[in-house]
Amino acid sequence: MVSLEDAGAGAFLKNISIVGGGWAGLSAAVHAVKSGWKVSLYEAAPQLGGRARRVVRNELHLDNGQHILVGAYRDTLALMRTVGVDIPSSLWRMPLALKYVDGSGIQLKNIPAPINVLAGILTATGWSWPDKGRFLWQALQWQRQQFSCATGLSVTDICTGIPPVIMRQLVEPLCVSALNLPCDKANAQIFLRVLKDALLGEVGSSDMLIPRVDQSALFPDKALEWLTQQGAQVFTHRRISDLRELPPSHKVLACPAWEAAGLVSHLSPSWASQALGMRHTSIATVYLQTNDEIDWPLPMMALKSHATAPSQFAFDKGRLSQRLEMQGVIAMVVSNSTCDKDALTELVLRQAHEELGFKSLKPLLTVVEKRAAFACTPGLLRPSMHIHDGVMACGDYVAGPYPSTLEAGVRSGIQVIEFLNNSALDENSA
Repeated sequence: MVSLEDAGAGAFLKNISIVGGGWAGLSAAVHAVKSGWKVSLYEAAPQLGGRARRVVRNELHLDNGQHILVGAYRDTLALMRTVGVDIPSSLWRMPLALKYVDGSGIQLKNIPAPINVLAGILTATGWSWPDKGRFLWQALQWQRQQFSCATGLSVTDICTGIPPVIMRQLVEPLCVSALNLPCDKANAQIFLRVLKDALLGEVGSSDMLIPRVDQSALFPDKALEWLTQQGAQVFTHRRISDLRELPPSHKVLACPAWEAAGLVSHLSPSWASQALGMRHTSIATVYLQTNDEIDWPLPMMALKSHATAPSQFAFDKGRLSQRLEMQGVIAMVVSNSTCDKDALTELVLRQAHEELGFKSLKPLLTVVEKRAAFACTPGLLRPSMHIHDGVMACGDYVAGPYPSTLEAGVRSGIQVIEFLNNSALDENSA
């Protein structure tokens, strides 16, 4: 790792300082290097990755939160390829499936959209034919409206005709996994945009891509290697508390909204106020270990979540990673978590016993990201990427069409560099 003291102060026409080494900051750094910028990236933590990084527990490589990518994450997948990630060996790809232990639920077919969605609905188990018909009618209404709706509506508002069983087994799990909020509190327009891009995109857009390696190995480790090979300077353990600490350069704040607000409150009080005003929701991942056989048909199972059984999804980490030490490890995900960590662990442990049928179980680690995602509520106004002359912002919370996802962060990193590139061209032509 390059130390700050050893960094050269070479004179370059295009210098950029990026504050924050999460996926958005790394995306900005990679695209800046590709565009000919001299890049310096500063990360306060000892490792890169932000809210998607490795956590080591008893020599097990776990994560600070279980993530799922989808085939529609085109920019994220392209970025991973750029830095040398082997996509097929790093991600388990399968058609979208929300299947429960009792066999109910939906699984799409490996055929082009929208036929795959239609076939998935028609073959879903546990749904009556009248229920399927009502849901298809509602989906057609969304399509006729070009997956757009009035500002200020919740997901519940646009689902009044959907049968309760399909709300419980499909809409609510999709909503909480994408927006990290229940349907009655989630932004309908952003939910519809997610559905449109995932379910009606190009071939493979709706596929689920589940990491087979830890989150750091999935991208940040490769990004660090690639950036240093390209001559970028990457500093970890380096918290920026004042922008004047940075060398003369364009500045991109890829840190969390509240940290960015603190750095620019004197430059743009209105931007800082809007960023600080954003609410956030938490996501918990409870890691368990069992000696029982895990005989799920898929490496991920949907769960029938409720107040005393809070986990929505379970992942067979042993089947995903195929590493000997990961056999029997299960990741139980609790989106929009509001419970105390110890109480949550007990609830999820009981849920795994009762719903998944495990007899031998012990808790390994519970990770709670208290501000894992911004609250994607109806009518939400998000801060612009423009903060002040020479100071920009990127991150999943910055104004855009997507909720708090890896793809949103990656895209914002690309967009901020594209803006700076275009600005430089305009200056040169003036």
